[in-house]
Amino acid sequence: MYSTVSDFITEWKHEAALTQRILDSLTDESLQQQVYPEGRTLGRIAWHFVTNIPEYLTEFGLVIEPIPNSAEVPAAKQIAETFKLLSYDAAKAVEEQWTDETFTQVQNAFGRQESNATIFMGLIKHIVHHRGQVTVLMRQAGLNIPAVYGPSKEGWIQMGVEHPPL
Repeated sequence: MYSTVSDFITEWKHEAALTQRILDSLTDESLQQQVYPEGRTLGRIAWHFVTNIPEYLTEFGLVIEPIPNSAEVPAAKQIAETFKLLSYDAAKAVEEQWTDETFTQVQNAFGRQESNATIFMGLIKHIVHHRGQVTVLMRQAGLNIPAVYGPSKEGWIQMGVEHPPL
């Protein structure tokens, strides 16, 4: 849990860097990958969590510019570039607009009373959740998966490990 703005920013930047590695690995062709015919595409999932950042921050009291025309999924490079800009803008908005005390304040979040620290931990968890979905779809699309919390299949192979430990 975050008790200071600095705690949150440290975690935000760490998770943003991991997410950026994933988004930088997307290709335009991979954006069409789906688990099942009626399901969201990889592109729709990635664009959802990227465009959700300013919506989420605004909902809970920060001022950040929304993304114009966010309904259409752009090219893979644009998704990655937009995330890079938004993750920077989000950190800047929190640093400039909130204080350590703000993180302890409680407000209504999705029908529950939660501290701002818990609410913003939810934003990170939302991105991590969808990042996991994206990596599965990337694997199905034949892309290499960058390491996130440890080596991916490709990372293990580069280290000479044919069968990673269980």
